[in-house]
Amino acid sequence: MTMLDFHAQVQAQLPEVEERMRRVADGYHPELGYALEQLLNSGGKRVRPTVTLLVAGMLNAPHQHAVTVAAAVEMLHTATLVHDDLIDGATLRRGEPTLNALWNSAATILAGDFLFSQAAWLGSQAESVEVMQMFAKTLSIIVNGEVNQIFTRNMFPTREEYNQRIYAKTASMFELAAKAPAHLAGVYPQYGELLNTYGNSIGMAFQVVDDVLDFTSDEATLGKPVASDLRHGLFTLPTLYYLDGKPEDERVQVLLNGGVLEEERMEALIEDIRSSGALQQANEEAHRYVRLALDSLQSLPACAERDGLAELAEYVVQRLH
Repeated sequence: MTMLDFHAQVQAQLPEVEERMRRVADGYHPELGYALEQLLNSGGKRVRPTVTLLVAGMLNAPHQHAVTVAAAVEMLHTATLVHDDLIDGATLRRGEPTLNALWNSAATILAGDFLFSQAAWLGSQAESVEVMQMFAKTLSIIVNGEVNQIFTRNMFPTREEYNQRIYAKTASMFELAAKAPAHLAGVYPQYGELLNTYGNSIGMAFQVVDDVLDFTSDEATLGKPVASDLRHGLFTLPTLYYLDGKPEDERVQVLLNGGVLEEERMEALIEDIRSSGALQQANEEAHRYVRLALDSLQSLPACAERDGLAELAEYVVQRLH
């Protein structure tokens, strides 16, 4: 399975989405246009707008409004990346310098704010009060999740707290991408909950897979240090599974107390997590979410776009292979 399997159905529309995004910088300070161009050119598979476009095609939503909402969703995602990188002090993303590595903090914050405002403006062009309400609610969830993450670093989360964190970070935006087109098509009462389940499930799976890849990929692939969350005192699903079997690991206790492990001890802890079976358990959890997503599709209209949504769900976990 490759991205092309489900991208093929929307490949003519994705350039329209990117063009809609690029146009939002027209008439503003040229550095904002430069920043947006850098972000759009830095890579990314456009998974979220692909979800929106596939759902819109499946439900026969108006084309131009579907493209606009897809652009708004991706703009919202892009804005969160700018602030995330600044909060985390990240200087690389996908192997390229982040905006905060090139600009000072004040300029980076304002650039992120600009992108958030333009995401909202794009969303408003779909002429749907319900879609705008979804955007506002999703942004609130994302920001609340980031604030919660800042104040819970070096704290051991329960599984429920971990699930809430990755819902706010990732799954809430996939929900938005999946269910907003139902309002555009006027069929939300019929299909809204099914699409909510689909978006939530692939979003949860997507983040669990990212958390596994954080341990299994190399720094060149990740564009950041291996196990960067653990190094920053954030405990993701692989570490939680590891601690089920090794609750007294004193290296983890050091991190919980806000300490820093010497690199040799950190590398040893990472290797112990890798060899413990925790990554396989997290992998199985991601597959369970994907099965929920596939089940939700069964009651949606049968068509090529629905098949594309199923392929996309399966791709989420195939990134591990």
